[in-house]
Amino acid sequence: MKSFLLTLTVLVFLSQVIPGSTEKCWNHHGTCREECIKEEKVYIFCSSGKLCCVKPKFQPNMPPNSIRT
Repeated sequence: MKSFLLTLTVLVFLSQVIPGSTEKCWNHHGTCREECIKEEKVYIFCSSGKLCCVKPKFQPNMPPNSIRT
């Protein structure tokens, strides 16, 4: 029983110490962060005010900007 309680305590502690965000965005394909990592793009903000970082495979295909005259 003591080993079970020790294991449970360690798991609870590690869940608080391990960095990362569990807040999802962009239809659960993006992650809310303070800064996006390499090759991720930002299209919207999360409700917490953080950036919604979207990996390249989930980014929309957007046509290049064209200038209309």
